Amino acid sequence: MTSVKTKTLQVGDGASAVVVPDATPPVYKRRRKPLTFDKVSFFVVFLGLPLAIYLLFVIWPFIQAFGYSLTDWSGFSPKQNFIGLENYQKLFTDDIFMKAMGNNILLVIFLPIITIILSLVLATLVTVGGGSRGQIKGLRNSSFYRVVSFFPYTIPAIAIGIMWGQIYDPSGGLLNGILTSLGLEQFKAFAWLGDKSTAMIATMFVIVWGFIGFYMVLFVAGIKGIPAELFEAARIDGAGRFRTAVSITIPLIRDNIQTAYIYMGILALDAFVYMAALNSGGGPDNSTLVMSQQLFFTAFTKGQFGLASAMGVVLAVATLIFSGLVFLVNRLTGGDKDVSL
Repeated sequence: MTSVKTKTLQVGDGASAVVVPDATPPVYKRRRKPLTFDKVSFFVVFLGLPLAIYLLFVIWPFIQAFGYSLTDWSGFSPKQNFIGLENYQKLFTDDIFMKAMGNNILLVIFLPIITIILSLVLATLVTVGGGSRGQIKGLRNSSFYRVVSFFPYTIPAIAIGIMWGQIYDPSGGLLNGILTSLGLEQFKAFAWLGDKSTAMIATMFVIVWGFIGFYMVLFVAGIKGIPAELFEAARIDGAGRFRTAVSITIPLIRDNIQTAYIYMGILALDAFVYMAALNSGGGPDNSTLVMSQQLFFTAFTKGQFGLASAMGVVLAVATLIFSGLVFLVNRLTGGDKDVSL
């Protein structure tokens, strides 16, 4: 039982007053609950097991790859000589690898931006792009457009690459046939993937075509979560569609956009399947060669697994730096704060 001491003071007319001092709240010692079988089994199944799998299949291969990158391992013999950072010195003085890294940087800059902007525009049209009177709604038959645009994402990447390789075929491909039928005879035998000036653009178009529907659906889900009253209030205030998109839609689905940018960036740093299917040799003058392709050639064609492991480490570090930069930019631009309406 806690006792509180009081103090009596004399006031001017001879009366007395009782002053109660500030009572210090009692300190209760928290009793630790004993571990039960249910609690232990919960931590083992939902925390311990996933952590063990992550360490075994994600972290440990990274550590192994870094270890191999410090050797001259050929990949087909147990002989491994420690050579330190020699493989990394070779990489950053290799013109072909630096060209592949430049192509990856080009993809990281443009691929996410183009895909996200087009997906945002389409998502806005099918959700709030309808008539300017009455209830806020999307374009007519918006559900049909949503389903049709998602189809390319359901096709395996290698099948997309092979299909577009046939479409771009200079001898009888569908694209050249359409352009020629429109009177553009200069494209009769034009090699879209064989010309240095168009190879990368044509490849980027295929990747954007494959992913635009998926990210459109992602943004549609985000926009659907915004209360319709906000769009109606903006309409009453006289805000146009562009102003509404910039001031309401984009700030409120900012997390979705950030997630999409990171995923597309990681895809751009890899892009192996699309590049291998469309231009397995790296394109004219290595114009479409990416780091993952060069890694594959080095490991399985040249038999230099140590050097290829160094490329993998560089690729992993580049991916981590890219993700960190996206989070940093988002934080510096106020992305960690709640949006005030």
